[in-house]
Amino acid sequence: MDKMDLRSLTFDKLKTELVKLGEKPFRAKQIYEWLHKKQITDFEEMTNISKELREKLKENYIIKNIRIVEKLTSKEDNTSKYLFDIGDNIVIESVLMRYSYGNAVCISSQAGCRMGCTFCASTIDGLERNLLPGEMAGQIYEIQRDIGERVSNVVIMGSGEPLDNFDNVIDFLEIIHSEEGNNLSHRHITLSTCGLVNKIYDLAEKNLQITLAISLHASNDETRQKTMPVAKRYNMDELINAAKHYANTTKRRVTFEYALIKNVNDSNDDARELAAKLKGILCHVNLIPVNDVKENNYIRSSEENIKKFASVLQSCGIETTIRRKLGSDINAACGQLRKSYKDRIKEE
Repeated sequence: MDKMDLRSLTFDKLKTELVKLGEKPFRAKQIYEWLHKKQITDFEEMTNISKELREKLKENYIIKNIRIVEKLTSKEDNTSKYLFDIGDNIVIESVLMRYSYGNAVCISSQAGCRMGCTFCASTIDGLERNLLPGEMAGQIYEIQRDIGERVSNVVIMGSGEPLDNFDNVIDFLEIIHSEEGNNLSHRHITLSTCGLVNKIYDLAEKNLQITLAISLHASNDETRQKTMPVAKRYNMDELINAAKHYANTTKRRVTFEYALIKNVNDSNDDARELAAKLKGILCHVNLIPVNDVKENNYIRSSEENIKKFASVLQSCGIETTIRRKLGSDINAACGQLRKSYKDRIKEE
């Protein structure tokens, strides 16, 4: 039987495991701090833990480390793209974005994705597996180790659908927020979903103070179903009602992500239709110039069209921003570096 990853245990689960080993629960705080505050990678680094306990831990658990395979840094804006090896010839990716307010990291929650959104490179080869909570945290820890600075904001918006890996993501959110560990405020964490309605309700019941971002990318069901298979399971009314429930329950503003694709969803009529659907919701719209994905022949909207779309939404009372494009010279969009790396490996 595979050993359990110690880094993937929440503080309470770690205490339970230690009791099973015949240890006192207070040891959990020491071990947890080593794993998530000092972010060690080997049991032998736990110098205030007895050798006997370290041996017990080694016999029963692992610390599942990930390693940097490739790092690309943009010459344009200092954005860095990381490719990590998580074992079994599986790679995942993360992006470090530097802002005036601190370092933000976009992490993956799955290796690949099964949602099938046609404008996203992450889903082209399907889902390989879910990531463990410790593998999500590990992306942050390895980047912090690499740059020698703290990460202040986390976006779960890399490869994968976070709500399709619900239990592991919830444990990750508890781990990364824990005062005994990395102690990152939930208000500095954003979770992005393509719109698994039932899981949005489940997330709302957790009443976490994270920001929920919903990938909408269309103003009506007909257009959304062409680009996002999940739209055939949940229509826009169901999704928007779930977003309302989340905002009302958590008192947190919901972000609607909208990737603008030339001649697909970027007309003024699309903007007006979108504004009508979002009226009265505690929300804002983040417009994203779509990344060119050669497999799908999508072209981003012109700068002029993007500005017009934003202007229409704002004139209808919808708070709107246009995402600044980062790392365009290093394939920094979701799944792009991972896909190119896998393609290179196949050719070798």
